[in-house]
Amino acid sequence: MKILVVGAGYVGLVTAACLSRNENTVVCVDTDPSKIARLRQGVIPIYEPGLKEVVDESARAGRLRFAEGIHSGLAQLESLPGDVPDLIFIAVGTPQGEDGSADLRYVLAAAREIGQTMTAPAIIINKSTVPVGTADLVRGEIAWQLFQRKLFIDFDVASNPEFLKEGAALDDFFNPDRIVIGTSGDATREQLLKLYRPYVESDAQLLTVGVKEAELIKYASNAMLATRISFMNEIANVCDRFGINVEDVRAGMGSDSRIGPAFLRPGCGYGGSCFPKDVQALVRIAQSVGVDPLVLNGVEARNKKQKQYLFEQIVARMGKDLDGRRICVWGLAFKPDTDDMREASSIDLIRALCLAGAEVRAHDPVAHEVARHVFADLIRNGKLVIEADPLAAAVDADAIALVTEWAEYKTIDFSAVRASVREAVVFDGRNHLDHDLLKKLGFHYAGVGRV
Repeated sequence: MKILVVGAGYVGLVTAACLSRNENTVVCVDTDPSKIARLRQGVIPIYEPGLKEVVDESARAGRLRFAEGIHSGLAQLESLPGDVPDLIFIAVGTPQGEDGSADLRYVLAAAREIGQTMTAPAIIINKSTVPVGTADLVRGEIAWQLFQRKLFIDFDVASNPEFLKEGAALDDFFNPDRIVIGTSGDATREQLLKLYRPYVESDAQLLTVGVKEAELIKYASNAMLATRISFMNEIANVCDRFGINVEDVRAGMGSDSRIGPAFLRPGCGYGGSCFPKDVQALVRIAQSVGVDPLVLNGVEARNKKQKQYLFEQIVARMGKDLDGRRICVWGLAFKPDTDDMREASSIDLIRALCLAGAEVRAHDPVAHEVARHVFADLIRNGKLVIEADPLAAAVDADAIALVTEWAEYKTIDFSAVRASVREAVVFDGRNHLDHDLLKKLGFHYAGVGRV
């Protein structure tokens, strides 16, 4: 099939690369000329395991191309042989608006340019996370632009939300739990089923629903996962008060087949580009139709509170005035296997520590360059140093706070760490480390609801 992907960000680039693997020809476009130039040179602008190899292979085979803007991309697509409708995926950002709702300016700008440019029948698919009713807005924008051009070109608009976990996006794409296809017409449904059948083992994984249902499934799914995390964090706080082990409670809950263990790990709050933004957007969606989102408001409130957890633990031990104290922070990305720091818990912790007078030494295996931009002011003022090695970050530390559960932190030589710190104190914000080993080495260990 001939496919145009609008947007070379995280979702767009992964989608373009993965769709190019099954004899499809994909043109990926973006409004950033420098990004397109780098992609043509084989430089991947995001960190995602395995993505570069897929991009390089498909680009060499001519199945994946890059272009500046929709006009150029559609021109390339239309020059290719084939009489089936083109598939145009809109995979642009939907940032959070001032009121918490999804900002659709980039989605509608893409729809506008598609309508101003298209010359052949096409199926337009919203891959971006968008509120209920967005497909109708996209349809209206394209139709208006075609009317302005005095053209009648057959097109349809579908919804195909993404469910890609950062750090495991390729596996999610090639081995999906389900693929949600939201359409209102049989022809569009069949085209998308044909596109995705090579990616599933059975048609049972292809969930076909209405367009609005598909739009809501994405938000509802992310909000449910966020709810499980916030619920478990609340239970961990109860465990703290009673001095009982949340890991045993979690195991008992997760072994119930009605509940299961996924997304029940307590920690110092969730972050990233999806959960915080999507929970707030779903709050606004519910409010827009008169539903009071009591549960969703609670999920968000608990997460905001949980991001203060590590700082509160440090203050409880060391006092509110941290002047002269050095704190080591391990992990800056919002989760392992990514360099994404959007809404990361490390941001709240480090800024709170510095405000209280502490000097912070931090490390992350991948997100160090992103962190230099996020914390440029603190680095410039000498409050924060980002080290290239986790052991260097721990030298002369009064405490170590683990924020991101990178696998390499499990294998650190804690005997060497014990010899280099001022005080042997570890605050494990993800219950990630071997607490029995740390206690044996003489560390004071504090997890999240963990004894």
